[in-house]
Amino acid sequence: MASTRAGLVERAKNILVTPKTEWPVIDGEPSTIGDIYKNYVLVLAAIPAICTFIGSSLFGYSVLGVAFRVPIVTALSSAIVSYVMSLISIYVLGMIIDALAPSFGGTRNPVQAFKVAAYSNTAGWVAGILTIIPQLALIAALLSLYGFYLLYLGLPVLMKAPKEKGLAYTIVTVIAAIILFVVVGAIVGAVGSIFTPVMPVGAHVL
Repeated sequence: MASTRAGLVERAKNILVTPKTEWPVIDGEPSTIGDIYKNYVLVLAAIPAICTFIGSSLFGYSVLGVAFRVPIVTALSSAIVSYVMSLISIYVLGMIIDALAPSFGGTRNPVQAFKVAAYSNTAGWVAGILTIIPQLALIAALLSLYGFYLLYLGLPVLMKAPKEKGLAYTIVTVIAAIILFVVVGAIVGAVGSIFTPVMPVGAHVL
């Protein structure tokens, strides 16, 4: 279990670099959902929120030659909501993985399902470091797709689903994850718009 900062870094490195050998290790670890939140999720999930806040409010964006920064209050409120929603989404995704398990020949186990949801998201959280430079956000998004592969490897191991059903299990889970992503994005965007000040015509953001 990633019970220390060093353990967290080691776990993140192993799941990204050697996932085929790390998933069986994770499978055999005694743990609780609370432990995984405290020792892993709470820290890593903060990376994209913090880096996006810094990037959008301090460095800003440039679109079609027009440069602008997101107001501090807007960026901060969006970062907080994004972080909270990320924590909630991981739990919901774990519930979905657990509920789907019998449909693909797997065994229901909420803790194991949460492990899959949490550790397969490592790629996206670590890639979130790049969002500190807004122009690299697209690259961060592309790198986060590696999480789908981690999910594909982890589901059969932790949920005891037959390997031949692993791809279908992964596809259905990914669809659910995309829906969650859209919902979270809509909520974060709505909160951000509430805190966005009205700019007078002709005003310069930078």
